[in-house]
Amino acid sequence: MSDLTGVLNIYKEKGYTSSDAVSVVRKILGRVKAGHTGTLDPQAEGVLPVCVGRATKIADYIGGEKRYRAELVLGVTTDTDDLTGKVLTESPVDIGMGLLEETALSFLGKSMQTPPMYSAIKIGGKKLYELARAGKTADRAPREINIFLISVKGYDETAHTAILDVECSKGTYIRSLCADIGRALGCGGCMGGLARTRSGPFLIENSVTLGKLGAYAEAGRIYELLHPIEDVLKYRAVSAPAGYEKQIVNGAPFRASDGGAGGGELVFVYVNGSNIGVYAREGDWYKPRVMLNGA
Repeated sequence: MSDLTGVLNIYKEKGYTSSDAVSVVRKILGRVKAGHTGTLDPQAEGVLPVCVGRATKIADYIGGEKRYRAELVLGVTTDTDDLTGKVLTESPVDIGMGLLEETALSFLGKSMQTPPMYSAIKIGGKKLYELARAGKTADRAPREINIFLISVKGYDETAHTAILDVECSKGTYIRSLCADIGRALGCGGCMGGLARTRSGPFLIENSVTLGKLGAYAEAGRIYELLHPIEDVLKYRAVSAPAGYEKQIVNGAPFRASDGGAGGGELVFVYVNGSNIGVYAREGDWYKPRVMLNGA
């Protein structure tokens, strides 16, 4: 299956790391190139887009909003900001639904969020969770995030747990959001369960488990699950100007002859009907960003 190229909408089950899931995909598909578009914690489940073949080259371009359903546990803080970590504090909770909703809504919009120590971000060549497991800490620069939607879908005032629906920008840590909400309420909080229900154009209702992926592969139907690069990114198509095909196939820039959107617009460039890469409009020129015509 070495000719496979596209993006799979994988349902990552609990217990797998994102890297584990990608390794299983590689094994099922015959050791093809594969990589995910954004880490999902081992205890979390849900949508994990996995790029296959030449689509691995555009993994960083598959962004878009993320949507999660998270369990918020009030009255408990941990060193990982979720229930897998060491409990740091336990506090009484006297929070009603009204105050909880009001506080959650206060996190709407743009803000700065400090990534948790237990995360896959690298500092000095080391992943933060590796440093944390060694009992070390590192300075983490806050990052801008954007919460587009947050709503409380249910609240158990006896168990002090709530279910949150959150739609947010790429790079948002829901564990940190839960801890921040608990802090704002004065009782502390952390995340319980987590499911990613959307990642960019990929929805949880259309995702497939690794088991189902294996069954499709055995039946020779894997192409039915692959989303073509063009369907995922939906960039405008631009044809290479006549006479410059050879140079453009080799990654040469070329002068724009269309109106276009300008200002860094990303487009797919086609040569003789084949998509050879992602180019960016810069002034009067199209310049290569990612070439897709190689191995």
